[in-house]
Amino acid sequence: MEDRNYRGVTFKSVIISLLLIPVNVYWIVEQEVVRYTHPTLMAPISNVIFIVFVLTVVSLLLRKLSPRLALNQGELLVCYVMLTAMSCLCSHDMMEILIPTIGHAFWFATPENEWAELFHRYLPESLTIRDNRILTGYYEGDSSFYNMRYVKAWIEPILWWMLFIVVFIFIMLCINTILRKQWTERERLTYPIIQLPLEMTDDKYKLFKSKLLWIGFSLAAIISIVNFFNFLYPSVPEIPIKRRDVNYLFTEKPWNALNPVRVDAYPFVIGIAFLIPLELLFSCWAFYWFYKIEILIGSMMGWRSLPGFPYAREQAFGAYVGLFAFAMWAGRRNFLQIIKTAFMFSKNKEVDDSKEPLPYKAAVWGVIGGIAFLSLFSNRIGMSILIAPLFFIIYYVLSTTIARVRAELGFMVQDMGGMDPPSTLIKWFGTRTLGPSNLTVFALYKFFNRHSRSNAMPHQLEAFKLAERTKINNRRLLLSIMIATVVGGFVTSWILLDKYYRHGAASGHFGPWALGLANSAFSPLQNWLSYPTTTNYTYISFMGVGFLFTIALMIIRSRFLWWTFHPLGYALAPTWGMFNIWSCIFIASVAKWLILKQGGLKAYRKAIPFFLGLALGDYVLGSIWSILSVVLDKPMYEFWP
Repeated sequence: MEDRNYRGVTFKSVIISLLLIPVNVYWIVEQEVVRYTHPTLMAPISNVIFIVFVLTVVSLLLRKLSPRLALNQGELLVCYVMLTAMSCLCSHDMMEILIPTIGHAFWFATPENEWAELFHRYLPESLTIRDNRILTGYYEGDSSFYNMRYVKAWIEPILWWMLFIVVFIFIMLCINTILRKQWTERERLTYPIIQLPLEMTDDKYKLFKSKLLWIGFSLAAIISIVNFFNFLYPSVPEIPIKRRDVNYLFTEKPWNALNPVRVDAYPFVIGIAFLIPLELLFSCWAFYWFYKIEILIGSMMGWRSLPGFPYAREQAFGAYVGLFAFAMWAGRRNFLQIIKTAFMFSKNKEVDDSKEPLPYKAAVWGVIGGIAFLSLFSNRIGMSILIAPLFFIIYYVLSTTIARVRAELGFMVQDMGGMDPPSTLIKWFGTRTLGPSNLTVFALYKFFNRHSRSNAMPHQLEAFKLAERTKINNRRLLLSIMIATVVGGFVTSWILLDKYYRHGAASGHFGPWALGLANSAFSPLQNWLSYPTTTNYTYISFMGVGFLFTIALMIIRSRFLWWTFHPLGYALAPTWGMFNIWSCIFIASVAKWLILKQGGLKAYRKAIPFFLGLALGDYVLGSIWSILSVVLDKPMYEFWP
């Protein structure tokens, strides 16, 4: 009989998670749509950490009163996994873009922008809403979604999009099934992001018994409380930890080419970053300044007049492909065995997949069948049958690399803006070759291609690592993720539509946010169609430079153990995440280096609770201010932009 302490995916944990999903969706929507602060753009997601922290405290109290009612570690982590899966879906870079996109192209078409002539005929009727009688209440407000005419109009596009999303997420789970053993058990990647929820939910509560945890928690809490009062009463001095521009330091030529430069000292970032391997920390901020120096040299040489210089996103794309290629090569024997298993009629006795989220045969065919389905779906709505599979292969290659970056490095903010499949295919083929039908589908798919900051794949892989550490059944966990995806998708649609029909998507309440995101899909489409382009060989060349540079760095690392520069830092250097938190990475690297140098590994392990306390304190106090903001319907101090 399976030990109760390690089942995790129980009726109790799943029901509690499902009951919390509407609460969590509402909270995220209030934060991201109304108040424009974005917990889902970082990992671990702050609102999920706070909810699991509350559940942990409640379980600790219940354990003394009625142990049967308390949640054990496995059950708490299932709640964490399900709420995280749902939060990725209801996010600033996912469904919060999808819902406004459905009617935007028709409501905002004008004779001046010529949208009707340019692309209306390419938009599929089953995935969009073009009836202004339905959209009037949605955009102007003072209405109610609970009108059968509105519900019937919205239900078809939402059902079709949910079918797309379920297959889209399932493919990620299949890929993670193939990757899990190689990266988790053979290469033993560090998975820094999971350490806080893992330690926080431990059945023996070792973390909460540590004095250093509470010192770190208190330090972060004091900073947050002081800044909270500074927000309410500006006469109270502020503790300057939030990102600040220091452009005034670089005003003369050529140094002004370094701008913009930001510095910050977020306690939660420093706390999580302390868990990252030291050489990776060093590589992150070193390559960030390598990128800045590249811009400086370009300014000195007069290269900045070239459009797109220094082609940083193109180099980063090449770096991501290089990292993917090297990761696949390192695990080639294992991956080839898995693929071989998928095409065998009898069971391959050399491969044990009994503890995997899916049987390997199901995972491989799930990837093949899933991409085939998405390609046919895309072809049916206007994408070329040759372009569609290439589009999704690029997407999942990048997603796999994001998962690798998080598993190995634990970088808290992923940003693939400018490296997404639409941007890449346009550079490869040009808008003239792709044609208006393909480009229109690219615009519709903006909701999962915008920046990929809430990409679900690394969260899923971390969930399977949590299962491995706590002996949760992986197959049950996969099922719970799919349940959270389906329920979370419909709940998100409902809450967003309810709010938009009451307040108006084009009102001052939501207007700049909702319209800006939807417009980010269709304004580029207008430019693509109005100003056709051809293949951009310069951009392609710099993709090759990034690829070759990454491969060279990986080869050097494999030959020389003393080489400290990791290409992960090179790939992340020009991203939004590195721009915002490089200084936190620097602080964490200095702290870790000093502790290891002075006290060795023993001192480092003793210091971990302090840094986890920094993160937890920032998350908990920041979440409390967020809840106050929602309850009182007033702006409050935001601990994260």
